[in-house]
Amino acid sequence: MSSTDSSTDSSADSSSGRSTEYSILVPFVPRRPEQLLPFAGLVHWTGASRLWQGQGMTTEPYQGFAHAAGAGFRVPTGLGVTLMPMRHPYEAALQAKSLSLITGESVVAGFGPGSKDMQRAMRGEPYRSPLTAAREYLTAVRGALTGTPEVMAGEYWHQAGRLAPLPGPQVELGLGVLRPGMAKVAGELADVAITWLTPARYLSEVIVPALAAGAGAAERAVPRIAAIVPVALAADGRDPAKLALASNGAHLSLPHYRDMLRRGGIALPEGEFDAADAEAQALALVKGDAFVYGAAEEVLDKLGAYRDAGVDEIVLNVTGVASLEGPSAASHELKRLLQLLGRS
Repeated sequence: MSSTDSSTDSSADSSSGRSTEYSILVPFVPRRPEQLLPFAGLVHWTGASRLWQGQGMTTEPYQGFAHAAGAGFRVPTGLGVTLMPMRHPYEAALQAKSLSLITGESVVAGFGPGSKDMQRAMRGEPYRSPLTAAREYLTAVRGALTGTPEVMAGEYWHQAGRLAPLPGPQVELGLGVLRPGMAKVAGELADVAITWLTPARYLSEVIVPALAAGAGAAERAVPRIAAIVPVALAADGRDPAKLALASNGAHLSLPHYRDMLRRGGIALPEGEFDAADAEAQALALVKGDAFVYGAAEEVLDKLGAYRDAGVDEIVLNVTGVASLEGPSAASHELKRLLQLLGRS
């Protein structure tokens, strides 16, 4: 993986000395492991920092990343996010540790409770308190990784197993964060707060203060923020509403995402998602900069707003391009974005 000279890094914040990393999301769920390789190659050969993937319901991201490592692309990886109801905390710790040893690179193991419907499908009922479930889960996963002697005997999780103390690359624990309650839990326990579809101003005004409050209460450092940002460059024949809908149509139908977006100033109508009004609601994401779209300089400015909000790692998400134009177009889009950001 190539490095970037911080003295010439256009995304460095000269007032704080902090610079923002740029990473990429695999813009679809690979059905065959070789489909992942061009995107692993982008991280390997450019200044992109990490290869991310969300929860796969067709193929598991852990196995895809391991395949890429076996094919010669040993790159840092991020799971943003895998869903807690699908695996016990010990299994989650084992998967993350195994991936770090297989790749020889650091892993961000991100977790989230998932939607109520998903919780009900896996558990028979939703979590009474997703915040408590997340707090217990992160505590149990960290205990398995570090070998701390305490037994987790919580409302949702029982965990007494410990992994063998093998040396290896860093495993950071991440928590998916949409609203201030979960942000406080992340501040208390996580290494990385992972956001998805969150407008920059909402991060600055809501999430960052909540992270600081949680970290302050726990007397620990504030976790870094990795924001997974849907983005596309303007081009002839492209419809931003269609791109935004292809990228985030499923999220627009979920109540917890709709609540977050409204809090973030996105002009969504009250009530449940109406498929008949889907494109208009997707266009609201574009107008509110939850979906970043525009000419090159405009996109750079909008991504800069995330840096100014306190984001440490911006994950470029071109799933809309991949859905409408195919994986090759998505790979080309990522190359153009990385070049614009000085990461080519």
